[in-house]
Amino acid sequence: MAKAPVLTPRADDFPRWYQDLISKAELADNGPVRGSMVIRPYGYGIWERMQAEMDARIKETGTENAYFPLLIPQSYLAREADHVEGFAPELAVVTHGGGKELEEPAVVRPTSEMIINEYFSKWVQSYRDLPLLINQWANVVRWELRPRLFLRTSEFLWQEGHTAHATYEEARDFAAHIHRQVYEDFMVNVLAMDVVPGRKTVKERFAGAINTLTLEGMMGDGKALQMATSHELGQNFAKAFNTQYLSKEGKQELVWQTSWGSTTRMIGALVMMHGDDDGLRVPPRLAQIQVVVLAIKGDEAVLAKVRELGARLKAAGVRVRVDDRTDVPFGRRAVDWELKGVPVRIEIGPRDLENGTAMLARRIPGGKEPVAIDSLVELLPVLLEEDQALLLKQSRERRESRTSEVSTIGEAVEVATAGGWARIPWATLGEEGEAELAEHAVTVRCLVAEDGSVPDDDKAPGNVAVVARAY
Repeated sequence: MAKAPVLTPRADDFPRWYQDLISKAELADNGPVRGSMVIRPYGYGIWERMQAEMDARIKETGTENAYFPLLIPQSYLAREADHVEGFAPELAVVTHGGGKELEEPAVVRPTSEMIINEYFSKWVQSYRDLPLLINQWANVVRWELRPRLFLRTSEFLWQEGHTAHATYEEARDFAAHIHRQVYEDFMVNVLAMDVVPGRKTVKERFAGAINTLTLEGMMGDGKALQMATSHELGQNFAKAFNTQYLSKEGKQELVWQTSWGSTTRMIGALVMMHGDDDGLRVPPRLAQIQVVVLAIKGDEAVLAKVRELGARLKAAGVRVRVDDRTDVPFGRRAVDWELKGVPVRIEIGPRDLENGTAMLARRIPGGKEPVAIDSLVELLPVLLEEDQALLLKQSRERRESRTSEVSTIGEAVEVATAGGWARIPWATLGEEGEAELAEHAVTVRCLVAEDGSVPDDDKAPGNVAVVARAY
């Protein structure tokens, strides 16, 4: 009788496979309140690695970290009409505290433009105070009707950047810099994710923004996922909060602003873009554990060798875990590490020790082979870089092979409903066509120029709409 698979096969039921993997790789559990989640240590360790890589890139732009309150007076939201309208259905509102009804209800932050602008208006007095570049790592709450772990939860973790500039051009260029040099660089070079950078349509734009830049990734089932966004806010919030500065010419001017964010949704993307029927596949540059060294049996010589090898690899800069839990069956441990997507397993038993070899199992390309133990310290960094490149290549090949050029709305719907992406001239589609796509649960993920670059204008000649079904 065939042994039941550890995970539901992706081809049979992709959503069930996703839920199985989140659970069995010990990434997260559902929280006690509908739509909330508990991020388990292995999942949180991935988030910490994401934070570290992103935080370094953010700080290279001159941005500094700060922290703002979780509770925001409800009146703040009413100051920017488009913003409050965009977020109203998702708000969680606190009406009582300390056993009494509050004089003014407080909103649990869905995003922080409102409260941060209250303080920007105090901190910015002169052109010498600009640019003001602030980021915070925090949680936000957006009441979610159809929750799914990491992808859509009522509470999630993120970073949100907020900046104020003297001119439109400075703000525009900073938003673009975050989009490409922070977000895209991180996703391509650390997450090994092929992403399409583009411009959101007016309909899909962030509430209160004059432009939204996005990065869209294709998941294993062909659906799109919005990975991160960077917004030009223009002067909308500056007007609402009267954020002005005294220019060099001695005139009072409104600032120009940006905001930008990325979330724990990236963990969901990691699962859906790189995972397979055996579990996660974590890119080596991201992995909190790049190599696990396993003792097959509790032989003292074997235990001594795996610990010694672990120490040598650690000294060489490899993020390594020694698994000497020989009271747990070896097969179970090997399957657990495979589920967790650790890029390389080194397995050592008594017979391997006699031969001076170890069994090397590579999670990303697959396969196992015996390798001389003494060669591992030099060999592993090379293999890890090969595997990093392979994941990016596979990601790119999936998108390219499942993206079609179309000329009609009907063709675009057909491609998207079959699990692919379609590219259609924006001049052919337009806002009416975008509304027609929505009737089929298909959205315009972004606009790109003919050469694949990000267009400077929604209506630039030659704009192409990338359309798909999305999470």
